[in-house]
Amino acid sequence: MKLGQLHVKQNFLPDFTGPPVFPSISIPDQVIPEPPNLPRAILELPRGEAPSYMPMLAPPEDLKPPVGVAKEGEEDAKEKPPPPPEVRKITIPWINHDLPVPKEEIVVAAGMTAVVSVVATLTATSLFNQVVKLLKPVFMQLAKRIQKKLGKDTTDGEIEEPTR
Repeated sequence: MKLGQLHVKQNFLPDFTGPPVFPSISIPDQVIPEPPNLPRAILELPRGEAPSYMPMLAPPEDLKPPVGVAKEGEEDAKEKPPPPPEVRKITIPWINHDLPVPKEEIVVAAGMTAVVSVVATLTATSLFNQVVKLLKPVFMQLAKRIQKKLGKDTTDGEIEEPTR
């Protein structure tokens, strides 16, 4: 080889003139055996037994009613006390139920008490919020002056929080 000449091999680059050939592996076909012939399982349907009990045919002879309950067939010996005169009864149609209702004066008094308590609570809350809004600058000024006397520097008008 002479100086300045370059010797190039002819087989350096693959041949790209034909279709591409990819490397491949030939895997033989798999033979899968037939599954064994197994008999079908015969399952019986599940059965449940309902709970049962022996009914009591007759009560024992020494059975007594609880205290305050009248025996069967007897009238209640004690009469119920009459309702107070402040309570009226209204019969609800279709179900024939007596519903006790207090007099109008009692209902009005209870309603007015509820209204007054709600108004007082809302008014007190509003007044408290206004007082806090007015007194907050006073307390902040007082806190600044106390901190200046104690020797702590308060720039920006904020109270310093201790570092952790």
